[in-house]
Amino acid sequence: MLAFGLAAAGCSMTLPVTGQMTTGDETFTGKATGYLDGAGTLELTSTKGKQCKGTFVYVSHRDGAGTFTCKDGRSGSFSFVSTGTRGTGTGHLGSQEFTFTFG
Repeated sequence: MLAFGLAAAGCSMTLPVTGQMTTGDETFTGKATGYLDGAGTLELTSTKGKQCKGTFVYVSHRDGAGTFTCKDGRSGSFSFVSTGTRGTGTGHLGSQEFTFTFG
């Protein structure tokens, strides 16, 4: 399904991302762009003005994982489950956990 969506979109698909730290003290918005080869990029900005960028790959038809780094030096990993145009995920930014949705 993802491959069909990417092919129809011209080899890539960009979806909105929203999320929050599990502590509730910081939220973020941004975008994720997936490519036909199963790889992608992520760009986020938090309510505290932190900017983060990263990459991800699909490790199966529905599951993916990635890493990102923020301009303030924090970094982390994340994983997600996708329907192709929507999904949810969890990860760590430094020692803090976060959750997110996309699509």
